[in-house]
Amino acid sequence: MTSPLAFDGVLFFPVTPFGAGGAPDLDVLGEHVGSRLEHGPGGVFPACGTGEFHALSTGEVDQVVRTAVEVVGGRVPVIAGAGGALGQAIEQTRNAADAGADGILLLPPYLVGGTTDGLVAWVEQVAAASPLPVIVYHRATARFTPGAMRRLAANPKIAGFKDGTGDIGLTQEIVLAAGESGRELHFFNGLLTAELSQGAFRGIGVPLYSSAAFAMIPELAAAHYRAYTAGDEATRLHLLREFYVPLVNLRDETPGFGVSLIKAGLRLQGMAVGSVRPPLVDPTPEQEARLAGILDRGRELVAELSAA
Repeated sequence: MTSPLAFDGVLFFPVTPFGAGGAPDLDVLGEHVGSRLEHGPGGVFPACGTGEFHALSTGEVDQVVRTAVEVVGGRVPVIAGAGGALGQAIEQTRNAADAGADGILLLPPYLVGGTTDGLVAWVEQVAAASPLPVIVYHRATARFTPGAMRRLAANPKIAGFKDGTGDIGLTQEIVLAAGESGRELHFFNGLLTAELSQGAFRGIGVPLYSSAAFAMIPELAAAHYRAYTAGDEATRLHLLREFYVPLVNLRDETPGFGVSLIKAGLRLQGMAVGSVRPPLVDPTPEQEARLAGILDRGRELVAELSAA
């Protein structure tokens, strides 16, 4: 039995724009999502990590998801973020189903960490709350064992597994354990700036990856995806050296920059997405200047590939 979801293209994790009063700016969000569709994303994941799920109320998550669903208009799957406290996650999941989303990315429970049995029960209760398929996110307080994923993979509501830990050995065990169910789940690399580590993940049976960079510079992220899927390793590694490694080096200077730099990059390009919400912080002017240089190099790379 296969998953009801299908992804054909780089996975797009949009930011959540905030207006002058601090509330989500749904008009700018619509512009942000709509302007990226022409670059061929395989799916849109609103109100997830890049979208500052951690800083949104349940009502705001609902607004963001509804806007994304409306703009996408069924062209690609829309996978909504949900998570945190059990009641909150259930409410967000039901809201996403009502909004017309195609699935849920289930982010970790809030603060506490329980047993493996407790974590499985938490996932199952959220999954049972709506008809939507669920992708579980392996990170923080949601650490899945191979045995846990063997059990969850047998549940037809569970559609995939996203790794956010970078433990290649454990993820390989999980891929193998989930495969014993006879179902074809989706496996995602969910590390920050996942393009840099995707070569390793592909080798253990994890073909999909999150791309926050697609939100900021979709033409470059799409070029990387084309090289990746075509097996053009020379181009893929060139893009990693010239764009992604400098971006990761800047990202690693300050906690939370996996999101903050994306928003800053959009502001540099004239999109009024606002600042990140606390506890994240925006880049300094000096860091923004370096980001501008990295983005300029990214656009040069795209032009070079187009001329080749």
